[in-house]
Amino acid sequence: MSKLLIKNVTVIPMTGQDDKITSGEIGIEGDKISFVGPVGTAPANWGAEEVIDAAGMVAMPGFVNTHTHAAMTLLRSYADDLPLMEWLSTRIWPLEERLTADDVYWGTMLCMLEMIKSGTTTFADMYFYMDEVAKAVEVCGVRACLSRGMIGVAPTAQLALEETDEFIAKWNGAAGGRITTMVGPHAPNTCPPEYLEKVIKLAQKHNVGAHIHLAETKAEFDDIRKNYGKTPIELVNDVGLLDLPVLGAHCVHLTQEDIKILKEKSVGVAHNPESNMKLASGIAPIPQLLAEGVTVGLGTDGAASNNNLDMLEEMRSAALLHKVNSGDAKAIPAYQALEMATVNGAKILGLTDVGMLKTGYKADIILIDFEKPHLYPKHDIYAHTVYSAQSSDIDTVIIDGRVVMKHGKVEGIDEREILENVQKCADRLVK
Repeated sequence: MSKLLIKNVTVIPMTGQDDKITSGEIGIEGDKISFVGPVGTAPANWGAEEVIDAAGMVAMPGFVNTHTHAAMTLLRSYADDLPLMEWLSTRIWPLEERLTADDVYWGTMLCMLEMIKSGTTTFADMYFYMDEVAKAVEVCGVRACLSRGMIGVAPTAQLALEETDEFIAKWNGAAGGRITTMVGPHAPNTCPPEYLEKVIKLAQKHNVGAHIHLAETKAEFDDIRKNYGKTPIELVNDVGLLDLPVLGAHCVHLTQEDIKILKEKSVGVAHNPESNMKLASGIAPIPQLLAEGVTVGLGTDGAASNNNLDMLEEMRSAALLHKVNSGDAKAIPAYQALEMATVNGAKILGLTDVGMLKTGYKADIILIDFEKPHLYPKHDIYAHTVYSAQSSDIDTVIIDGRVVMKHGKVEGIDEREILENVQKCADRLVK
């Protein structure tokens, strides 16, 4: 079993705000962290095959992107400056009908490349042609929680159930355990209660959770209340969906009763501030959710509505948005934003050994180069990471104990091949 030592590094282990290690070292054996602590922590005679001298760098857990649609990188900048339903119905959905499995593979490869370069080591995805997404995950070495998106009012509703059944059976636990799966009903306004009941049975069959958009827009909230006399949260709760482990994306339009239900049912919320701002969907009540004890992670949403997959930007946007919205400069302080991007995200995805730098946890680690003008002077490392750091500062990315990027170069992937194939796919789609 290979051994890797990271030495002379400042460590943000995300095990507590007071646990920062100014001069530390991390030992990796196989896919796990063997030790993390101050210089001198390594056991006697613990020899490493590879040593990374990380002087001037900060080590922390890789980011966990709790909600995206990977292959939508192909649609980046294709349909901007429109509200959600117009954006979907007039531009996105018509183009998606033309997507092929090959398109989804190369769009996902582009997503992987962008996420690795910006420090994301784990992501949750909902789309279609999910076999191609899983293949891309295998190739790139990232960690992923994958779900086949299902629209209950579409002609493909039954096919989506069948493909989900097959996909989970084939891929749950694949890639050495890096791939986990969920069912992926799109949203309560596109998946009626009778369809959600079928989705729930499928999830129970495979003992997996559900990834679903919830209360994203005011129009969704109003339509469901008009049609069912309930909020979207009340509707999915009454049908039994929230009895599963649920990853609820967005959760923008909530009542106090909705927040209570989310807490009682242990729903994990994926907050997507930049996508919500760009589509003018609204501002999720994140400070209230956190105050009530709801677990909130961060997501970028797809690159077609963001328009990037940069979790450093997402942290910054989350912190700044809620300060100005609440009029409280203490809302979402830097360390809490870091928790949302790491620890909380892992918890939401059901990953019990990801999101912290801790003995026995998976070795999913990023090294950030702090020897940059915009990261001096070093008053507060947490504030610098959230408010000042850039994706270009990510120097090294380690996933499952394997170095997948070193000095900004992604290992084992032909970047030029990905870019050229993506452009070919996009050119064909928009002809």
